[in-house]
Amino acid sequence: MARWEGNARGRLEQAALHLFNEQGYDRTTVAQIAQHANLTERSFYRWFADKREALFGGSEDLEKHLVAAIDAVPADTGALPTLLAAFATAPEVFRSRAFLRERSAVIAANPPLQERELIKLASLSDVLTAALVQRGCDRQTARLATDIGMAVLRLTTERWMADERAEFAQALSTSAADLLAVTADGVLPGSVPAQET
Repeated sequence: MARWEGNARGRLEQAALHLFNEQGYDRTTVAQIAQHANLTERSFYRWFADKREALFGGSEDLEKHLVAAIDAVPADTGALPTLLAAFATAPEVFRSRAFLRERSAVIAANPPLQERELIKLASLSDVLTAALVQRGCDRQTARLATDIGMAVLRLTTERWMADERAEFAQALSTSAADLLAVTADGVLPGSVPAQET
């Protein structure tokens, strides 16, 4: 009976994360993940192309959510504020903090997963840049805003995961303020100090 319980995708993700932590990513097989979730390998492949994707399967959901959130921001809003407004809604599609913390630890311990994470982040950046261009931003502005926004989002997510009491919106505001502090001195073209040789 347990084989037909709901939320197969979530159970497979939890099973994969548990096994990756317990016995290591390399020593974990798709068959073990499916068995741990009380499902079949066939069920696993309905949701994921390979075992890596059990850690990255939600990335498409996040992309779609953020694009929709960008579209919902008033049209006269600047590129970076638009992204920050969209990012404030990200917890609506995030997994639990505990899941994300464990996931981060597994990725940090496995170079192939780190590479996959970078690929997924690059894909997200491209999608967000395209969404800003669709709103009328020029491509250079959209790309710069996205690169800055992604740095703010990364710092925000790290803060939010590290503190169970932290509110995501507050962590986002703090991270954006940190960005302003870092850029407060402002480096203008031609004002970059010359390097001593």
